[in-house]
Amino acid sequence: MIGFMYRMARNPTVAEDLAQEVFLRVYRSRQNYEVSAKFSTWLYRIATNLAANYARDTRHERPENTVSIDEPDEDTGLTVDIPDGSLSAEEAILRRERLAAIRQRVQALPERQKMAVVMHKYQQMDYRQIAEVLKLSESATKSLLFRAYETLRGQLKEFV
Repeated sequence: MIGFMYRMARNPTVAEDLAQEVFLRVYRSRQNYEVSAKFSTWLYRIATNLAANYARDTRHERPENTVSIDEPDEDTGLTVDIPDGSLSAEEAILRRERLAAIRQRVQALPERQKMAVVMHKYQQMDYRQIAEVLKLSESATKSLLFRAYETLRGQLKEFV
């Protein structure tokens, strides 16, 4: 959950606070949980709402040129990308530039598209799960992701 929130907030301290708030909200609203619903969907729905509120409330406070979705967490040192030791120096530089460009473009997506991409690519959630979290139909989720990926493909065509 901290990793998901870090990708949304881009601040490790805020990510920890938001993750803690997610679990507090889960605890406080536990009586509203419907046993027939999947717990992870309910949990990510709460997290997504909290992340969206944070993004909306702090939009004016965040610098626009912040990049990085995958930089190692300062506390755990974990990252989604594992460097390939066989890359030459030139290949490593090109790879870092490409990843930085991807991170920057993902961060610049509209909020719902960014959340859908993060859930799909970084949290490995399927269309159905994302649809439930974002309260969309599965086809609307596919369309949302398609638009996001088309935008990214157009902006990143120099790297493809």
